[in-house]
Amino acid sequence: MTKISAIIPTLNEEIHIKDAIKSVGFADEIIVIDSFSTDKTVEIAEKYNVKIIKRKFDDFSSQKNFAIEQAKHPWIYVLDADERVTPKVEKEILEAVQNPHKFVGFYVRRTFYFAGEKINYCGWQRDKVVRLFLKEHCKYIGVVHETIKTTGKLGFFKHKINHFGYRSYDHFIAKIHHYASLKAKDLHKQGKKVGLFHILVKPPARFFIHYIIRLGFLDGFAGIILAKTLAYSVLTRYIKLWLLNKGIKES
Repeated sequence: MTKISAIIPTLNEEIHIKDAIKSVGFADEIIVIDSFSTDKTVEIAEKYNVKIIKRKFDDFSSQKNFAIEQAKHPWIYVLDADERVTPKVEKEILEAVQNPHKFVGFYVRRTFYFAGEKINYCGWQRDKVVRLFLKEHCKYIGVVHETIKTTGKLGFFKHKINHFGYRSYDHFIAKIHHYASLKAKDLHKQGKKVGLFHILVKPPARFFIHYIIRLGFLDGFAGIILAKTLAYSVLTRYIKLWLLNKGIKES
């Protein structure tokens, strides 16, 4: 039988790590790659049969690619700590590794939850990620929203995993600042400048896209909160870039 290594990247995920590990209990090896959490993430993970690697975070692709290099088995399943593999997807995973039909990896769609509510629109209706793949054919690229670069064909699973992206609004904002900092640093390295367009036009445009075009208004009050906060994320990114361009670094 073809074996699977599951990889869970973590940073202060004590609220999620137990259920995340159980979610990939079907794997033959589980690797937790931790960016030096300051909560009980590692302490909880040590109670289970997992391999724990501590590595300073530089970017998402490098972190995951490093863990993949340590994996023993040819098939890799990457699970964000706030995701849960459902029984139906687990069945698809186990069937896929036995009979991949010439695919080297598979997309899985996600059901997104915010503040305990299932979000059906606001852009998440099209949410999909590559989670299962052969390590010899696939590699992560990109600094912030990392993607898979592959030398073969990718398939799709029929069923969805669950994604509990933000455990609180403070957590949501903290993630936005983390992602915005990474993106700003990347844009700064590319020599990008900030103009009025980035401050006055792009944030409202992002709100319009999520709330109107991607039907966020159908998600009720949660939809408007998400759309407004995602618009704020764009503003934050360019404020951070503006500051970096002025030589002001984050503390």
